[in-house]
Amino acid sequence: MRPSKRAASDLRPVRFERAVSRHAEGSCLVRFGDTEVMCTASLEDRVPGWLRGGGKGWVTAEYGMLPRSTTERMRREASAGKPSGRTQEIQRLIGRSLRAVVDMHKLGERQITIDCDVLQADGGTRTASITGAWVALHDCVRWMQARDMVSEDPLIDHVAAVSCGVYGGETVLDLDYLEDSDAETDANFVMTGSGNLVEVQASAEGEPFTQDQLIEMLDLARAGIGQLVDLQKMTIG
Repeated sequence: MRPSKRAASDLRPVRFERAVSRHAEGSCLVRFGDTEVMCTASLEDRVPGWLRGGGKGWVTAEYGMLPRSTTERMRREASAGKPSGRTQEIQRLIGRSLRAVVDMHKLGERQITIDCDVLQADGGTRTASITGAWVALHDCVRWMQARDMVSEDPLIDHVAAVSCGVYGGETVLDLDYLEDSDAETDANFVMTGSGNLVEVQASAEGEPFTQDQLIEMLDLARAGIGQLVDLQKMTIG
């Protein structure tokens, strides 16, 4: 039995709240159970130097956890002088995931920066960030369209992410912290709305996992991400 009493194929309750920042061009507060992430999309009329003059835009991301997003206070990374390796890896993952569904030529020479700030962590902060970031990105693009800044929609597809793992010998979907901290295998899947894979991260924490277990996790992730994309569609209405 899972600690949350969920079935193996059940997501935690997922909620999206749009337009939660009065200043950002797009914003979304996403909740996966007790994990809460604030995602904001900021538009800038510039691109990185290596893209200037190429007629293409850029989408990038930053990620961070508030000091009391966890059970004990975390030190702010700014006070340490640089982001941790984990933080850098997650924000690159978020950026790659979003860029997979954006036509950079249609964006023009502009940059959209997605900030994902974890307010409360209970497992799956990176997958919640990606899923909520897409909603914030969508609203930023609609903000641009309303002002005739883009002639064609640069968003190609939805993108969402979910964790899977092997817990207590069973393959399960959307791990919370209790499961994640004690899982035999931990994996994250990022997929588009059309079902194509953007990224797979999987590692054995104990015994190596089998090919059959990997396929089981992929099948659970595909079904779970299908539900998340449906919720994104309902949210943007």
